[in-house]
Amino acid sequence: MSENDPLLNDPLLDEPQARRRWWKPSFDRRRILRWSLRGVVALLVIAALYYPVGMLLVHKIDDDPDFQAPATPEGASRAVALAAALIDREVGDYGWPSNDPFFMPGWALDNMPNYQQGIIAALARFSTEMRDQIGRVRGTSQVDPDLEKAAGQLSYSPTVWIFDFSTSWAPTASSEQQYLAAAKTLRSFNNRLSQGQAVFERRADNLQGTLDRIAADLGSASAVLDKQVEEHSGDWVDFQADDIFYATKGRLYAYGLLLRDLGTDFAPVIAERDLKAAWAQMVETFRVASTLDPLVVVNGRPDAFMRPSHLAAQGFFLLRARTQLREISNILQK
Repeated sequence: MSENDPLLNDPLLDEPQARRRWWKPSFDRRRILRWSLRGVVALLVIAALYYPVGMLLVHKIDDDPDFQAPATPEGASRAVALAAALIDREVGDYGWPSNDPFFMPGWALDNMPNYQQGIIAALARFSTEMRDQIGRVRGTSQVDPDLEKAAGQLSYSPTVWIFDFSTSWAPTASSEQQYLAAAKTLRSFNNRLSQGQAVFERRADNLQGTLDRIAADLGSASAVLDKQVEEHSGDWVDFQADDIFYATKGRLYAYGLLLRDLGTDFAPVIAERDLKAAWAQMVETFRVASTLDPLVVVNGRPDAFMRPSHLAAQGFFLLRARTQLREISNILQK
């Protein structure tokens, strides 16, 4: 501080007071308030955009009817390869928002999670049939260990994150870990099958039993659609309609692809029973049903003029596919 500083020469201030005032910083309260408000506004904008933008980035519903599994070795099952590839695509490539915690944007999605859960439900049913019927010589033979493991992994809850506080406070296996492990297990079965170390019984009764189980599962799905239409059709706002629609869509999509490739696996049986045309028609019905894609799912009255009933339309194609499954099953039984 200079000896000529006016603060030191002020007769009303002693030297210690003058020095303290000289070192006291000068704050612009209005500037601080302005920057604080800007920070708050920026945080609000980020928070407002986080979920909408994040949801757009995460959301993906892939209903490509021409989806194919990678080439399989000779002797392997095309349907099993398709199941593994579908898991890899949906869980590994697209992510699994069904178990996202609240601080992730996928937590706010509903259509994609329901669609993916419908796919996994269909794959779980297929893996069970593989374990109980197709993957065994007869009902009294030993269960294939890979198919046993895959059936359990695909039956795992779809909403488990790395913590499941309903059972334990310790970290646990997440849904996507279980499903990706199932894909790996199915590929292991297929590799063993191609080497003659596993069983894939291409018999008519096995195919018939699988079709009957799929038809029964679709019957359950049609009952859910029917209940929603009966109790809520005509409601201006039905928050459950899109959940049911996309869960059913996922089921139909996965079953359609599996049946397409089961047609290849059981080609001799289908040719022997002269079912090529009927099989192709059934697969086409699944394709049409699984590619319905309304901009907004509306649960209007079935006879409405302005507001359509997307659930009723989906239910029509579902029941048509189920009827065709039953027709083919009856032919296989003869």
